[in-house]
Amino acid sequence: MDQLWANRAASAEAAVSKRHLKRLWGVPGTQLGVVAWPAAQQQRRFGTWHYWWQAHLLDNLVDAQVRDPKPERLTSIARQIRGHRLRNTGKWTNDYYDDMAWLALALERAGRLTGVDRPKALDKLADQFLNSWVPEDGGGIPWRKQDQFFNAPANGPAGIFLARYLTSQGERLRRAQQMSDWIDETLIDPETHLVFDGIKAGSLVRAQYTYCQGVVLGLDTELAVRTEDGEHAERVHRLVAAVAEHMAPDGVIKGAGGGDGGLFNGILARYLALVATDLPQRGPDDEKARETARSIVIASARTAWDNRQTAEDLPLFSAFWDREAQLPSAGSKDAQFVE
Repeated sequence: MDQLWANRAASAEAAVSKRHLKRLWGVPGTQLGVVAWPAAQQQRRFGTWHYWWQAHLLDNLVDAQVRDPKPERLTSIARQIRGHRLRNTGKWTNDYYDDMAWLALALERAGRLTGVDRPKALDKLADQFLNSWVPEDGGGIPWRKQDQFFNAPANGPAGIFLARYLTSQGERLRRAQQMSDWIDETLIDPETHLVFDGIKAGSLVRAQYTYCQGVVLGLDTELAVRTEDGEHAERVHRLVAAVAEHMAPDGVIKGAGGGDGGLFNGILARYLALVATDLPQRGPDDEKARETARSIVIASARTAWDNRQTAEDLPLFSAFWDREAQLPSAGSKDAQFVE
């Protein structure tokens, strides 16, 4: 990694660590991310904790360990995993398939890239995704158990995980391909080629979020790597071009506000980066997609950095990377879920 960007990543990591990482309920060997800064008492006590935000925090800790391996960060990764399970009442699973998919992705990367393994957790989560496939109901896997909403944010990350897990032999790889095919047949906007959010009781939910684009890019890139089916690379080419046109004006990924929305553009950035590094180079269209993805990621990162504020000698970034960050004040609004 370029040293300038490594230094910036280290500064961002230090900011998250100082402001957010805290032992869960005083239990030794645990940590979680406090969901806001400055934090209210309920947040500091983890009365509010958000399963899927914590999964992304674990993924970021893995990123940092890959960038700059340190024994103390391995300890932090293990503490985050323990804290997550403890706060989730001693379980890995919950009622939301998208939540479980984000955790599965982070745990798989933690094991493969840092050696902090949780094989029983991964097997349990893999079974959740394999056993929830219901084409007879219109899916896909649903967003939530006992629900009729089938969406990209559940099928995309679950498919990426199934494609990756233990090099994905047999049933898992086939299911990942089925998920990709279902998304392509059901959720692609014929006009913009962006990904719609999902279908609910047979009706299309037409919202188009940045993270939906990201997970579909990630899924088809993984399948382009692992299969001989050239259609997956073609889907990546089409979607990268659509993202560049509609979701990255001036080359910078659109923001979606704080809370859940703050994760959306980060997820798209993660999987654009995967396209830039991992999409097989078999022709000029692959090269074009890789270069477009790379340019969006770098421009977005540079703009986010340029618009940062400094608080307690550490960076504070805006939820909208193309706008100057605002320091929290007494009148600041809490981060919220995006409906």
